[in-house]
Amino acid sequence: MDGKATPTVARPSLWRHRDFTLLWAAQTASQVGSQITFFAIPVIALTVLDASATQVGLLAAAETLPFLLVSLPAGVWVDRWNRRRTLILTDVGRMAVLAALPLAFAFDVLSIGLMLVVGLLVGVQTVFFEIADQAFLPSVVETEDIPAGNTRLEVSRSIAYLGGPSFGGLLLQVLLAPLVLLLNVSTYLLSAVLISRIRAGGETRAPAPRRRMAREIGEGLRFVFGNRTLRAIAMCTSLMNLIGLGGALTALLTVFALNDLDLTPGTLGLILTLGNAGALLGAVVNARVVKALGLGPTLVGAAMLAVLPILLIAAAGRGAGALLISVAIGLMLAGISVYNINQISLRQAITPTELQGRMNASMRFAVWGTLPLGAALGGVLGDVVGVRPMLWVLGLLAAGVCLPLLLTREVRTLRAQPAN
Repeated sequence: MDGKATPTVARPSLWRHRDFTLLWAAQTASQVGSQITFFAIPVIALTVLDASATQVGLLAAAETLPFLLVSLPAGVWVDRWNRRRTLILTDVGRMAVLAALPLAFAFDVLSIGLMLVVGLLVGVQTVFFEIADQAFLPSVVETEDIPAGNTRLEVSRSIAYLGGPSFGGLLLQVLLAPLVLLLNVSTYLLSAVLISRIRAGGETRAPAPRRRMAREIGEGLRFVFGNRTLRAIAMCTSLMNLIGLGGALTALLTVFALNDLDLTPGTLGLILTLGNAGALLGAVVNARVVKALGLGPTLVGAAMLAVLPILLIAAAGRGAGALLISVAIGLMLAGISVYNINQISLRQAITPTELQGRMNASMRFAVWGTLPLGAALGGVLGDVVGVRPMLWVLGLLAAGVCLPLLLTREVRTLRAQPAN
């Protein structure tokens, strides 16, 4: 022994990681455009085509229905294909399909039927993109950098949530509504270009002889639902998506704001922007919260925060009610941000590389499959029983969302992310 201490080599920041930075920039561009479209679609339906709450609910369901229909085979294909190439092709495909709506408006042939078809086609490509995207990150960064990587990607989503609705609302005030979608067309193109420059993680999977599709799908489902941790996450997230943002609440929120509270699209965009600051706050404070509470309690608390503020929206009236909606959205998105960073990182850390695509597909099948169901039911029941009464029902149902996590000891008592 020479008495000299072995120097500790500090890990470089992910912001200096070329491939990760490109992935982050691509996601930021794509998410900003997608949030503008997410805000603009129901506004276009209501203001241009005079849609009903049921039709708005069906439009919300159309883009997420493919997660229920094609997630499982998509996971097998993603595990076989070059994941980087899959991301590029689906970005280009979504760009081409979405461009049909402003073109249809320009030729005076825009209809609810066409919007539903475009929503379904964009949704199918989004299935492949989302599954490949989550399977791609562990190939780009080291396992110990996955939580930090997901935090930074959640920040990009938060920036999109923060800026998308307000920018969309502003554009809707000065442009013909369907033309706003052209911005999302351009962001999909930018995302494809940035991802094409990533060097790492593009290898084609499964060089061995391929097995039957059904067998590979079954392997992914057995892995997810045979693992108590993954099963609890799947059940909790499914309930969150059924009643919350993206599901029943999304089908009702725009109708409630524009029709019941008489808000303008610009005002609604501003409200959502103020509320969306919660998503960024959640991403920023996540590490401190996990350190203070532990991973399991953080997941439970974040799941509750993601849905219980629906009660505040149900209580909103004209005038100050707009501020109440903004606060509720802020609390919900803070909860969703913290929940997603941790549950996605946990899933990625405990799943073998060769199963990442099928694991993500099985999870998406379960958790995103409830989105179209919630959106359709929310819209139909909003027409039948009224929008505000339906919001109260959703708020009361929110109390049971975290039960799958609370009843699973492996999650409830978890202190930190596993190393692998």
